[in-house]
Amino acid sequence: MRLTALPAFDDNYIWALQDSDGRAVIVDPGQAGPVLEAAANGMEPAAILLTHHHGDHIGGVPELLARWPSLPVFAPDDPRIPLDCNRVRDGDPVSLAGWSFEVLSVPGHTTSHIAYVGHGRLFCGDALFSLGCGRMFEGTAPQMLASLRRLASLPADTLVCCGHEYTLANAAFARQVDPTNAALQRRQLEVLDMRRQLLATVPVPLASELATNPFLRTREAAVVSAVEARLGRRAADEVEVFAELRRWKDGFVA
Repeated sequence: MRLTALPAFDDNYIWALQDSDGRAVIVDPGQAGPVLEAAANGMEPAAILLTHHHGDHIGGVPELLARWPSLPVFAPDDPRIPLDCNRVRDGDPVSLAGWSFEVLSVPGHTTSHIAYVGHGRLFCGDALFSLGCGRMFEGTAPQMLASLRRLASLPADTLVCCGHEYTLANAAFARQVDPTNAALQRRQLEVLDMRRQLLATVPVPLASELATNPFLRTREAAVVSAVEARLGRRAADEVEVFAELRRWKDGFVA
């Protein structure tokens, strides 16, 4: 299957997973325009998957449904998504002709955030980013850490398909936390080169994230040490390591 990142807004990605007949599952269409443009070039939307209620992830759906009224939409069970759609919860299958996904509940960025995993791809919205993770607008640190641990347990060759192009800024923060990490140094150089060419830095194999993303490495000595130096004391547990790491990132300017 062909995977395409359709740029939207300033830094969003709408994902399209397309079969050999040109039919595609569309993930988080915050804008209709990029999908309509792709359709004009031969792509046929077959379904829409939504990860959470934020407008930059769902805003284009009404216009797409006006164009394709029978298009099935799958979304978390959250009344803040005011659409007629199929509500899905943790563990639910999403089965379509040619596609099969499992729904994972990954609260933290929002309380009802979900992800879809299937065909070797993880569509994780704003839960996990390359070299980073989402802000905790609604969830708690224990929730977010548990969600990231769950995603980290997927097969290492899973391709992480996140909702934003944040990798360059995330790399700068990750280097502050883990400056001697050789894999991270290589990833930062790769990302710099890709962005100079205006290329997307995702999808990225989960294996790469496990080696470089500080939010997936909160048990690693280098990350724990950096957080404890910032705290000025020993961290109580992994949750505190994660919570302080997220606070640090919230105030970080690249």
